Amino acid sequence: MPITPARLAHAADGTPYSDTFDDVYHSSDGGLGQARHVFLAGNDLPRRWAGRERFVVLETGFGLGLNFLATWDAWRRDAQRCARLHFVSFELHPFTVDDLARLHQRWPELTALATELRAAWPPLTPGVHRLHLDEERVTLTLYFGDARDGLAQLPVHADALYLDGFSPAKNPDLWSARVFHLLARCCAPGATLATWSVAGEVREGLRRAGFTVRKAPGFGGKRQMLQGLRADARDASAAPAQKAPSRHALVIGAGIAGSSVAERLAARGWTVDVIDAADAPGRGASGNHAGVLRPLPSLDDNRMGRLTRAGTLYGWRHIARLARRGLPVRAEACGVLHLARDGIQLAKMLAVVERLGLPPSHLRFVDAAEASALAGWPLQTGGWWFGDSGWVQPPSLCAANIAAHPEHIRTHFGHHVARLDHSDDAWRAVGEDGRTIAAAAVAVLATGSTIRDFSQAAVLPVVAARGQVSLLPATGGSAPRVVVCRAGYVSPEVDGVRCAGASFDVDDDEPALREADHAANLARLEAMLPGYTATLATREMRGRVGFRPASPDRMPMVGGVPLPAGHARSTPLAAIARHPGLYAMSGYGARGLVWAALMAELLASRLEGDPPPLEQDLVDAVDPARYLQRPAAAVRGEE
Repeated sequence: MPITPARLAHAADGTPYSDTFDDVYHSSDGGLGQARHVFLAGNDLPRRWAGRERFVVLETGFGLGLNFLATWDAWRRDAQRCARLHFVSFELHPFTVDDLARLHQRWPELTALATELRAAWPPLTPGVHRLHLDEERVTLTLYFGDARDGLAQLPVHADALYLDGFSPAKNPDLWSARVFHLLARCCAPGATLATWSVAGEVREGLRRAGFTVRKAPGFGGKRQMLQGLRADARDASAAPAQKAPSRHALVIGAGIAGSSVAERLAARGWTVDVIDAADAPGRGASGNHAGVLRPLPSLDDNRMGRLTRAGTLYGWRHIARLARRGLPVRAEACGVLHLARDGIQLAKMLAVVERLGLPPSHLRFVDAAEASALAGWPLQTGGWWFGDSGWVQPPSLCAANIAAHPEHIRTHFGHHVARLDHSDDAWRAVGEDGRTIAAAAVAVLATGSTIRDFSQAAVLPVVAARGQVSLLPATGGSAPRVVVCRAGYVSPEVDGVRCAGASFDVDDDEPALREADHAANLARLEAMLPGYTATLATREMRGRVGFRPASPDRMPMVGGVPLPAGHARSTPLAAIARHPGLYAMSGYGARGLVWAALMAELLASRLEGDPPPLEQDLVDAVDPARYLQRPAAAVRGEE
């Protein structure tokens, strides 16, 4: 479902107003005052987050972002604040960043925070957007779409609920029995709620969902507001202290998968031991000179389409965060042009663009003339233009990930892990000499196509896909000036070299370059850019071979490594037994750059107990145990 932006309008007294719902966004007595009185004080904040490691707020309507900004501001001003603040919010009609800028001018005291929020504001695409703010101490998880869908798909354990939709009379769907029960399911022990509405149906609906509610003095001209508590929840401060989990992990593999999860864990304060047989990060399948970071849309916006979109957007935000830390990655969002194979596919590509209705800055359809202008080369067909996508040099991204948190990441290069042993609640990476390289309670297998060499992961249907990329000499500014794709890809000039490829051959273990694969890459290049190969100064073969870990359904495998036996295919994923503390990051195939940052954030969020950065159906779609629910033929790729 395309996202329709909110339209900027104002009531007669200047209060921001929605003509879609015929209601104001906040009290005419003042939006910031309402946020502080109703939602912060109504949830006894900041007292309740004092001294906590993490505090989670869930809001039913993001609107102008004022409640979030007020909460963030109160958190920053509080000397006793929790270490990390998570804010999860839903919005069916988000504002464009330009309209937010106009609206935020009303509260100059929040200028610095509002500016940082807008700098991270995502394109208005459906689904979950994970934004890291305030040096990653504040995390905003936005769901663009119907809150009823988002609440059903996001397993959040919220400490405080902000019920702030438009009035029940104007927007009854957001105050329905289903929403109240979904909110109750999202509550952590001791969760509270607050809302400005005291309507009888709201009070009764919350009571039926398991909340106790009471009226309290309201804000401004509104005499009363509502406060609530989960009826079966106790105050978290009264609960017995739990043993803190070990925040120490082994990550085996320093490629795009391993370096990314090491960075995401280290950003949360974990100690991470990274082990790799090479002498530096990004030397295996992640060693290509330039790869593509862009989504793969589909007419029905299927799981692959949604995941690649989310991974692309989060991946570029991750690269920008590294740059702000002084770790610039060799990358450029120069745009990606995906050309149609023929007229039939061209019509399908146009239909996808029209059906999805994504922002043109993210995806639009271009004809042959515009495609030619973008590429700087005469083309015979058009296709998709991804204006916010581009190329990335994987080794530079791996190196930046490892260097991002030197106080938390310890590297063990030049060490081959012969086996992984588990005893006394710890995993030990054992070298070929029988000595322990490092040990921790949590271990992550990010060893690419060799993951099945570990006995614990032999159940995973990972195969090695040989990929050969051709490296062609190129001069600066030469065509194509953007990434061009069609049954392969070609990059712009990067340090005097252009990448073209790539082959994708399963069950092929030849490590040496092959002239036939080089010729095939040049043929793909010629099909994309007719006449281009005639301009090459030399056809001398240069290139690189890598072996990428692929899965039968071309989706990544990220999550707990399942035990190999004893599961009926009807067993729910959550009930499948796993090796304790052992996780896999594999199956990235040819889309390592697309999956890397988002999958790392997903696993780190799970290990830390944070709200997830993806909907549950997408989390399930990448669970390594999904193959235990499928017939053997499907796992082998025969169906």
